[in-house]
Amino acid sequence: MDATYIQTLKLNVTQQEALRTFSAGLSTLYWRMRSGPLRRIADIYVPYWLYRVQYNLGRAAHATLFAIDAVNGSLDLFTFPRIPDAKDLVSIQTRNRVAPSLQQPAAEAVLRQKVLRVIFQQGFFKVRDLQLEIALLPLELYVPYWLGFYGNAAARCRVLNAVRRRMEGAKASALFESWLAG
Repeated sequence: MDATYIQTLKLNVTQQEALRTFSAGLSTLYWRMRSGPLRRIADIYVPYWLYRVQYNLGRAAHATLFAIDAVNGSLDLFTFPRIPDAKDLVSIQTRNRVAPSLQQPAAEAVLRQKVLRVIFQQGFFKVRDLQLEIALLPLELYVPYWLGFYGNAAARCRVLNAVRRRMEGAKASALFESWLAG
């Protein structure tokens, strides 16, 4: 894949912080025992589509901005208080980006299910005649992640969300491992 310019959210985790995260703690000891030593780390960028979702909860109307990954919709949603602008984004040139592969109708169906889960967690009793209005916004957005590569014969990866500053789970590892294998 050629290096191209992309718009990405700003990193909240430096390379040194990511290296420390992948090198310390009990979970790291588990990963080393299970998969082998940490070999290297790399930054990677995942495309997200931004949607405005409108719905009624009780008597109050709500509008929220959600971003869903454009690869397969399996990663956690991002919620934004407003559309990210120039101060929230940086333009970088990189080859370390995953290509979008999810079709728009499928993305909207996955988003609808995830948003319904979020709404029901706020209080199932408040939901009456719930109708979601989902509108795609014209923003090409990438989210940065750090990958930690472990292993001797077969490489396994751990995933650190470079915006939220937290380790991701098995779904994220599976997404990146299948992307690397393909």
